[in-house]
Amino acid sequence: MQPVLVVDDDEVTRAFIEHTLTSAGHEVQTACDGQTALDIILRDETRLVISDWEMPGLCGPELCQAIRAADLSAYVYVILLTSRNGPSEVVEGLRAGADDFIGKPFNPEELVVRVRAGERVLGLETRDLTIFALARMAESRDSDTGAHLERVQNFSKVLAQHLALRDGFRHTVNPEFVRLIYLTSPLHDIGKVGVPDCVLLKPGQLNEREFAIMKTHTTLGAETLGAALSKYPHAKFLQMARDIAATHHERFDGSGYPRGLRGEEIPLVGRIVALADVYDALTSRRVYKPALTHEVARSMIVAESGKHFDPEVVAAFVSAEAEFQVIRERFGNQSSAEQAAAAATGNSSFNVAAGSSAAEALVVGPS
Repeated sequence: MQPVLVVDDDEVTRAFIEHTLTSAGHEVQTACDGQTALDIILRDETRLVISDWEMPGLCGPELCQAIRAADLSAYVYVILLTSRNGPSEVVEGLRAGADDFIGKPFNPEELVVRVRAGERVLGLETRDLTIFALARMAESRDSDTGAHLERVQNFSKVLAQHLALRDGFRHTVNPEFVRLIYLTSPLHDIGKVGVPDCVLLKPGQLNEREFAIMKTHTTLGAETLGAALSKYPHAKFLQMARDIAATHHERFDGSGYPRGLRGEEIPLVGRIVALADVYDALTSRRVYKPALTHEVARSMIVAESGKHFDPEVVAAFVSAEAEFQVIRERFGNQSSAEQAAAAATGNSSFNVAAGSSAAEALVVGPS
């Protein structure tokens, strides 16, 4: 549970709130005025605050404004305790930065429930940061990937948004699906933490044995996330993250790995991230290859429709290509001019072997 800071200049009210929350299992700090509370927040990074509205010195709304203006490392959730329940007061409190209100006199059970609602909001932020930190841990072993996570994350979100507009996906790809794929797609390569450096960081083409080792990152990632899912079986984000890790290298025609799944046997999230990941690989410079232009990458992806990629996902990509280019520009590690020059002068430094996809050629490096 999050520690709670209770701010009220009335000693009786302050003690009652403290008793109510400690009885519910919360750790509670108290302050008798807004300035003392602000000092505690700045010093201890307290993230959940219940403040009276009317206090001498720094009142509740002014405390909210000071919190929002402060350079804090994490979000602070503020509940204002007030007898001011009119629309104008609510607007004033929200404008000052309050997240919730509890009217006086308050119901102790309602107080506890509203505090727990605040904890859920803060928990979402903590979860999101933790997920991205785990993903960054895997990426940190390869300094050549730049903003790969951010690009794949945004590409996946855009693909999902465009799929939601297509017949057959309107009910499946809802706002929750879009939010979760944005959240979990950075974990697609989390299994690379188990791949030896001699394979993961090899600048040239992988041999057959090394490529077999590289491919295990899909099962390693799925097993790791599956273990977490067994502890929290109703966590939708863990289910999606596991499916992405396990299937983003499967191919629509069944020639992918690790299981050779075909068509709709591959979870939709895996089919989406597969295209997002390959597009980023094609358009990013690596030590063994230049970056391709968007136009070249687009033609290669369209050519793989029905083979490597789900035709519906390819259609969504074509409709979203302008957004893809904006994302490339925002998170790119190479300018468009540099990409074009590299592509024009260096495309012959790698090739696509007969019967293999562009993506696999990039995984194994130059031939």
